[in-house]
Amino acid sequence: MGQEVPWVLVDDGEPAHIVGAVTLTGIVRGPFLSANLGYWVDAGLARQGIGSAAVRFATGQARESLGLHRIQAATLVHNGPSRRILRRTGFQEIGVAPEYLKIAGRWQDHLLHQLILHG
Repeated sequence: MGQEVPWVLVDDGEPAHIVGAVTLTGIVRGPFLSANLGYWVDAGLARQGIGSAAVRFATGQARESLGLHRIQAATLVHNGPSRRILRRTGFQEIGVAPEYLKIAGRWQDHLLHQLILHG
């Protein structure tokens, strides 16, 4: 298996179209058994539970199909909706990563979260 597993969220109406994605990246085997989680959902579909359902699906696959132990996710400090999704799906905030990713042309701080799958 590779180091990345992507899933696409599709509205199967007419015409069918992509409304989001969830991805496990940087999958590491061996004693670490970990991956990073990323996701997005069309802003017009916010607050409908789609993001939470996608994250639950991905974490279930990480546990059952991939045998991972831990998933990490990072959010911009001011991204309340994404932080709520992670909290709702069992992630715990574990700290701040200064200048973690370059977003909108500048290095921005992120809150790091983790979910332990096998405890």
